[in-house]
Parts: sequence; C-alpha cells; structure tokens
Amino acid sequence: MEQEKIGKFISTLRKEKGMTQEQLAEKMGVTDKSISRWENGKTLPDISILVALAEELNVEISELLNGRKMTQEELIQLKGTIESLIEYQTNQQIKNNRKTSKYNIIGSIALLLAVGNNVLGYWNYIFTPNAVEFVQGALYATCICANMISLYNRSHEISICEKKKKWLGK
Repeated sequence: MEQEKIGKFISTLRKEKGMTQEQLAEKMGVTDKSISRWENGKTLPDISILVALAEELNVEISELLNGRKMTQEELIQLKGTIESLIEYQTNQQIKNNRKTSKYNIIGSIALLLAVGNNVLGYWNYIFTPNAVEFVQGALYATCICANMISLYNRSHEISICEKKKKWLGK
C-alpha cells in the first residue's frame, strides 16, 4: 500500500464532500492531527476505523486501501480479502480482550483484599503500619488500573464488531 496515494485519496474524497479535517475527525472519533497525518501519507488509519471511514467517504474499503476508485470487477475480487482482514483483526481484538478480562479479575481480587483489610485489619498482624498503607494503596491502584483497561478494551471490542456487522450487512 502506498501511504501517500491513500492519503491524497482520503483528502480528495473529504474535500469532495465539503468537509474540513476537523469535521471528519469528529465523525471518526480521532483528532484533526490524525486526519492530517493520514492525508500527508505519514500514517494510515487504524484498521478498526477503516469501515467507518469508507462509509463516511462513500467508497469501498478496497478503494480506500488502493487509493483510487475501482471497477466493479476489481471490487468483487478484493472483497473476500478485505472481509478476511477485518475478521482477522476482530478475532485478534477479541483475543486481546479475553486477556484483559484476566486483569479485571485481578483488579477485583485486589479490591476485595484492600476492602477486607479495612474491615478486618488483618494486615496489621503481618506488616508494619507504613507497609500496610503502602500495600493497601498499591492494591487500590492495581484495582483501578486493571478495571479501567478492561472497560476500555470491552467498549473498543463492541465498536469493532458493530462496524463489521454494519459493513457486511448482518
């Protein structure tokens, strides 16, 4: 894939729709700097955004990735490849989110241990007072971080699946 060619194509399509980079960025849920980087060929859109971007610009994903309008025959040939690519990315995301669910469990256990100590004070028999505060703080931090990661990944997984279903017409 030629990033610069794709970027120019995105820019052309955006301008044809009379949109600014800021307007497109808002619709895609990214920054206007991201749109600028795409259009300058410095980076490419994340695969999870391609479906929505193609829909917004009224082109097929194959056309977007090739940086040009394509014939109907060319589109039919590439549709299977694109579907496989999206399916692979979706499966990878789901796999990653399953791993993240383990963090959610760890965070929940950390929370139970920290709250349990607040109620029962059992760590006072094991650690010095300063160590108890440190361990309890570390457990709360672990809980918060693990659960935030889990929440973010779950919402991201749902949005990818919805975009895929919409694109495939399911």
